Amino acid sequence: MTFTITVEPSGRTFTATEHETLLAAAIRQGIGLPYGCKDGACGSCKCRKLAGEVTHGPHQSKALSAEEEAAGLILTCCATAHSDVVIESRQVTEAGAYPIKKLPVRVLSLQRAAPDVMIVRLQLPATEAFQYRAGQYVEILLRDGARRAYSMANAPQVLQDVPQLELHIRHMPGGKFTDHVFGAMKEKEILRIEGPFGSFFLREDTDKPIILLASGTGFAPIKAIVQQMRAQGIERPTWLYWGGRRPHDLYEDAWVREQLAAMPQLRYVPVVSDALPEDGWTGRTGFVHQAVLADHPDLSGFEVYACGAPVVVESARRDYAAAGLPEEAFYADAFTSEADKAAGAS
Repeated sequence: MTFTITVEPSGRTFTATEHETLLAAAIRQGIGLPYGCKDGACGSCKCRKLAGEVTHGPHQSKALSAEEEAAGLILTCCATAHSDVVIESRQVTEAGAYPIKKLPVRVLSLQRAAPDVMIVRLQLPATEAFQYRAGQYVEILLRDGARRAYSMANAPQVLQDVPQLELHIRHMPGGKFTDHVFGAMKEKEILRIEGPFGSFFLREDTDKPIILLASGTGFAPIKAIVQQMRAQGIERPTWLYWGGRRPHDLYEDAWVREQLAAMPQLRYVPVVSDALPEDGWTGRTGFVHQAVLADHPDLSGFEVYACGAPVVVESARRDYAAAGLPEEAFYADAFTSEADKAAGAS
């Protein structure tokens, strides 16, 4: 059977069968619902069900608790419809999403940016255009059918003569793909990707000041957004907070500082949580999301774009709401590993 899904307050509609999730149906029809992991682990697609009946597939309680589900909240990435459904999602994006494609790509270069971070540049096919928004991600298609998601760290506005994507990949010891990246991967290797995916990108329909919050390799899509802002001359006041455990986790600190001279509206606050004496760190310390609150105790007039470890993103979501940030002004992309996705599924 096929059901009609209505998204309020935009009034946009799409159809979904009883065998596909609401999110999969929306993506298929170019409806820009918010989402992140697509696996019930991050909670980015959480929204309120106003009418209708859905059933949830496996998901983590930290993404949607039993209490939230009882209160009418759903995860569109693992909810299937059993009737016409009305949901409330204030972050639904405009029509005209870029088409999702499967493409072969060639490894152009491998750059060790930190002990556990590799910057991988992938050459796109010259014969087929690949369009995306700064902040979105692609999935690497592995030979056994598994997938690994990585955000593009370069904005489409700055694609070079050789069209390419920049990915920032953290080594997860024992990880099927990252062990290969940090071990046997060579230049000219061919990979397959699918994308673009994700609803994490800069909204340009407001002049609100911006907080960019990154932890670890969550910096990748933030870098792309900064590049977009510079290329398009976006002059909204912007604060970039980037957190890591040790100074080397801020692996492109020098790049950020280079942008400051060309972008007077940009302010940069690096934060380290576990510096050792030999690091000689003299900057801000503690949790990066709390550094934002120390500087901006009232967030009611801001937009926040947060990307990184799920604990950072969820802490920011909770604490920034208490500081006055409207729910619809918080955009997030939680970097969930395969271990994150598998842990605690219900």
